Amino acid sequence: MADRRTLNIVILGLGFLFIFTAFTTCGNVEHTVVKSLENSTFSGSGFHSLGIIYGVFSFSNLLAPMVVAVIGPKICMFISGLLYSGYVAVFIAPSTWALYFTSVLIGVAAALLWTAQGQFLVANSEASTINRNTGMFWALLQCSMLFGNLYVYFEWNGRTEIPDDSRRNVFLSLMVVSVVGTLSFLALSASRHEEDVLSEDEAELGLPGCKCAGDNSELAPPGLELSFYSGVYGTCVGATAQFGAAAKGLIGISGIVVGVGEIVGGGLFGLLCKNNRFRRTSVVFLGMVVHFVAFYLIFLNTPDDAPVVFSTATQKEPFLTPSVSIALLCSFLLGLGDSCFNTQLYSILGRVYAEDSMPAFAIFKFVQSVFAAVAFFYSGYLMLTWQLLLMVILGFGGTLCFFMVERMQNFSIDLQEH
Repeated sequence: MADRRTLNIVILGLGFLFIFTAFTTCGNVEHTVVKSLENSTFSGSGFHSLGIIYGVFSFSNLLAPMVVAVIGPKICMFISGLLYSGYVAVFIAPSTWALYFTSVLIGVAAALLWTAQGQFLVANSEASTINRNTGMFWALLQCSMLFGNLYVYFEWNGRTEIPDDSRRNVFLSLMVVSVVGTLSFLALSASRHEEDVLSEDEAELGLPGCKCAGDNSELAPPGLELSFYSGVYGTCVGATAQFGAAAKGLIGISGIVVGVGEIVGGGLFGLLCKNNRFRRTSVVFLGMVVHFVAFYLIFLNTPDDAPVVFSTATQKEPFLTPSVSIALLCSFLLGLGDSCFNTQLYSILGRVYAEDSMPAFAIFKFVQSVFAAVAFFYSGYLMLTWQLLLMVILGFGGTLCFFMVERMQNFSIDLQEH
């Protein structure tokens, strides 16, 4: 049984690896691609599309536990994967209405996918394996940042503009990869433990998540930072005029380095650390410090108008002469810090709400995606300095909230032991 459940986690991670190889690469380059397409027949916005996705995602989380309980996590993940593939396919022959319509669909799909994933992860884990399984899943998922972005680098490096045939080749390949990941979900097998957890979650659907709603106040910073590292920062790198013809290719390299940071963090803090109480608070604090260092270097190295330029290159001069090395170091730090936050959030939710997993993960994604949606909508209008300042303030507050939640959980465990 243990081997079967471990195999389920590996297959789950591989499915997400393939699907998000397509989707995260798409999100990383989307705004840059959309800017290159603007003409009399296409007037979409990459940031608005991503904002719609996370906005619909947030509110779809309210119903996702019920749908997953009725249909089952395996079928929900399969259907969601098909919708993700359809969204990527839009960029092969883009149109404004199709971009926004599929943005709505994928917002619904994301809620089902992540709620089902959380339930399936918990159902195939125990208290002794939840940290290992979380780290294993997170490391596999974050490999998705590598492959698609590497392809983008080889296709677009040295180009000042993105040719239509190159764009079509990139997104056709990404769509095929997403379909492969979707099909892999059919190989998942249910265990008796999973069926028991699903039955318990069905019993809780009258008030989904009411017992865990108070413990999610620390989720705002990951929501803002999700939008920044997955869409905004790559756009900033690609728009930096001082990088010249290498700028478009650096979007892909930046995404790869973010993925390396995520994988390193997932491996170190999900698989290798064993002292749970010490690990969570210490790793979250490390994540805050790492992100603050990254934000300061980005502030110095990146033009302030990088997120908001409507042409293909920036006009303002940053404090330092833009350095590719510093830009990529910031990418690594963004990925490393994000993995610090997310591995610990998954760990504490899976451990505390093992018997109430679907509502817990639905609320997790609801709060996170609300802030991500807001961030994507303001990202195309707010100067970089103000975006960084907002993440610093909320990052500090969110870390304090995490410490409070962890302290309350430890106090509760101490009372039970005595």
